[in-house]
Amino acid sequence: MANMEYYHSVRLDPEKCRGCTNCLKRCPTDAIRIRNNRAAIINQNCIDCGECVRVCPHHAKTAVTDPLSIIENFEYRIALPAPSLYSQFPQVHSAEPIIASLYKMGFDEVFEVARAAEVVSYAISRTLINEDRPRPVISSACPAVLRLIQQKYPSLLENVIDIMSPMEAAARIAKEEFSKKRNVPVEKIGAFFISPCAAKLTAVKNPIGTETSAVDGVLAIRDLFTQIQSLVKGEFTPLEIERASTVGIRWAMPSGEADAVGMRHTLCVDGIENVKHALEQIENNRFDRLDFVELLACTNGCLGGPLTVENGYVAKSRMNAILRHTPDRQIQKSEIFENAHVKFRMTTEIEESDALQLTGTMKERLEKAARIEEIEATLPGLDCGSCGSPSCRALALDIVNGHATEMNCIFKLNERISTLAGEMVSLGASTRFSVGGNRDETDLEDPFAQEGKE
Repeated sequence: MANMEYYHSVRLDPEKCRGCTNCLKRCPTDAIRIRNNRAAIINQNCIDCGECVRVCPHHAKTAVTDPLSIIENFEYRIALPAPSLYSQFPQVHSAEPIIASLYKMGFDEVFEVARAAEVVSYAISRTLINEDRPRPVISSACPAVLRLIQQKYPSLLENVIDIMSPMEAAARIAKEEFSKKRNVPVEKIGAFFISPCAAKLTAVKNPIGTETSAVDGVLAIRDLFTQIQSLVKGEFTPLEIERASTVGIRWAMPSGEADAVGMRHTLCVDGIENVKHALEQIENNRFDRLDFVELLACTNGCLGGPLTVENGYVAKSRMNAILRHTPDRQIQKSEIFENAHVKFRMTTEIEESDALQLTGTMKERLEKAARIEEIEATLPGLDCGSCGSPSCRALALDIVNGHATEMNCIFKLNERISTLAGEMVSLGASTRFSVGGNRDETDLEDPFAQEGKE
């Protein structure tokens, strides 16, 4: 079981946080708590999906990526643009001027990640045809989905295809090609992914399926947008580089990967809540007749990534226009396709995360589990989030771990206040006060007795 302490690209700015529950309710792994009117991220639970970045009205959640200046660390620089980059610019109906702009920004070479997507598609297809795998086989392209499976659906890890992502494959292919073409050492070459997604940076800093990543930096689309937009309007010389086909470019859109793999029975699901539902269905053997499932954490896939600029639906429409203007070329099965299903196979096992596991000895874990069930049974079960935990079960877990008390629940608090108020009323009614101090009742004079004496 892996200890998943890793770098996070999603960060919280406490100064901007107002303690609202938008992020609390939308986090797919219950990684957020509200304490002292401020959000807090539980690092070991966070999968860097960027949902909190999307929904925070105060912009207290941000996704941190590398600055453009990072390319100065290498003598030779290769840009790896995600195909979703092409859909971000109004009035641009071709990828060519965008790629040309990257050369103007100081990159020595541009290698389209869409080209690597073609290779990965072929590798997945060969694997599915030649190897007996548990069905349905699940895509490994989205790092946020992979970390979600590691945490909440570890029984499905054997269904995940052990082929590298197009980003990782692109970095390896690009460096190898550039090294041969320029006769320079690979160590002097830096490969930089231009990303729509925060989880990609986490996947570079803490790779899944490989010991180290071949990507040397991750640049956010939104950070480069203004500079590319100013350059894309200028004239450019027609590119003399090998270009990606529509097959690879379609990976930016939902079903792009599933279509490229070419299996008969496939399914694509986008949006993290829909993905969770699909994974539950797979666990329950509801999709066992499917060959391949493409799962994308962001709605509209990479076009809806939290580091993009354009609205995901507008980007989808624009991408369709770009595909119509992309020459329909056959994929040239070059040497990089040979044994691709072996060459780009993951080198380390994807392990279950222990983020949601209870700590301690076996006896302590059993006692904690029993205590959680006991506490949860006493809570209202409304999952309102007013306690600062995303659900009643999460609050029970927090109580057992010493991070909260039952009084965090407003219903429990109201019950306690009502009980105390009742006790105070009862106490007041049963207490007799005397004006004359602490004298005995036998010392009190009867005023009527004086009248009788007179």
